[in-house]
Amino acid sequence: MTTYLELRARGEKLLAEAEDLRVKELNDVIEDIKQKMKAYGLSARDLGLASGTGTRRKKSSGAPAKPKAKARYRGPGGETWSGGRGRKPRWVTEALAKGKKIEDFAI
Repeated sequence: MTTYLELRARGEKLLAEAEDLRVKELNDVIEDIKQKMKAYGLSARDLGLASGTGTRRKKSSGAPAKPKAKARYRGPGGETWSGGRGRKPRWVTEALAKGKKIEDFAI
């Protein structure tokens, strides 16, 4: 009977083989694309891949984006919170329910 550890080792080996094969296939595909681009005289811009040449444009409301608020509190798992408006994160509400004070988490 095969054990869990044997199956796990086989699975890890197969995953490693699959990743090696994926990398090899990607390299082959990239090389093929490069050869075809050279043969046909194509560039990344021709394919719509060069920056600033795509058809999508970033929507702009005219106003600059607001900077993210600086974190003022750090939770037990390393989570941060600025203490701003809106719902409190779960770790804050759970800590407050257990009788802790928000000042205990101040950075």
